[in-house]
Amino acid sequence: MSFKVTGKIKKVLDKQEGTSKQGKEWSKQSFIVSNNDGYEGREVIYCFEIFGGEKVKKFNDFNKVGDNVDVNFNISTNEYEGRYYTSLSAFSVFKSESKVETPAPHFETISADELNNDDLMDLPF
Repeated sequence: MSFKVTGKIKKVLDKQEGTSKQGKEWSKQSFIVSNNDGYEGREVIYCFEIFGGEKVKKFNDFNKVGDNVDVNFNISTNEYEGRYYTSLSAFSVFKSESKVETPAPHFETISADELNNDDLMDLPF
């Protein structure tokens, strides 16, 4: 089963390269995409991975931070020594026709008197 997310590229992480135990070279590129699909239109971020030298090169040649993209991906989970790791493996990234707007964060202001109110210090955790 595959999935699709539309969003804006927020960040492209450093490319990683190495050699497998079998002696094969590999490369991986991770990138962050965000959209407003969260609860009440809040921002949601996704960290995708692209594997393979050719796919990584194509991604870097055609995409940059700020681009609106459609990402087709698979979700997989691997177990290693009793811990589980989930990854979002992108297999295609296309420029999106739709605009993705990220809302500015909203901060509530309170006065110093309200801040010193002991009722605010009753945290639920």
